[in-house]
Amino acid sequence: MSEKSKKQFGVWMDSHHAIIVGKENVDSGDFVVLGHEKEEGQGGNSNENAANNAERDSLHKLFKSITSHMQNVDELHVTGPGIAQEQFIKYLSETPQYKDVETKQSTSNKMNDESLIEYVASQFN
Repeated sequence: MSEKSKKQFGVWMDSHHAIIVGKENVDSGDFVVLGHEKEEGQGGNSNENAANNAERDSLHKLFKSITSHMQNVDELHVTGPGIAQEQFIKYLSETPQYKDVETKQSTSNKMNDESLIEYVASQFN
């Protein structure tokens, strides 16, 4: 498979928000923002176990929302400030549809859309 035909995506994420970047025409064109996803907060919980389960479920919902923007992904660069990107990569490796995705990760502070597009493009060039 040639380098130009790979479906490449980038995600900036923390545990509450994600920005998904991909190519305009899926496997060609310039990188553009495909979407913003936000984790829906949970209400109060009666105990720590319920709170941990709610947090995990909420994070998995965020992961599913992110992957809905990335059909047939070949390469993915995930960046962000904390461990959410590591959890997302682990989630992908445990999901049959995404287990063969070539993933890279880095740490970064929140960026505006234009900066993220430039950053993701530089990771694949």
